[in-house]
Amino acid sequence: MTEPLTMYTTTWCGYCRRLKSQLAREGIAIAEIDIERDPAAAAYVEQINGGFQTVPTVLFADGSTMTNPSVREVKQRMADLSVSP
Repeated sequence: MTEPLTMYTTTWCGYCRRLKSQLAREGIAIAEIDIERDPAAAAYVEQINGGFQTVPTVLFADGSTMTNPSVREVKQRMADLSVSP
């Protein structure tokens, strides 16, 4: 099964660690991609974020994205898309 969310991160990003742990507590699975290990992912994040490698960037199943969202915002977007955790 494919995870409903892809989260672009780095190992040193505190915001990424926080969001990842909050999503885990909510039972929301993610596919995590470290943009420092994946140049194509880094380029994608730059494209979305005006040339910046801003993480966490979350990609939803419908192709929409959020940059540095709260867990509440992620849950709301998933509800809007009718995706269960």
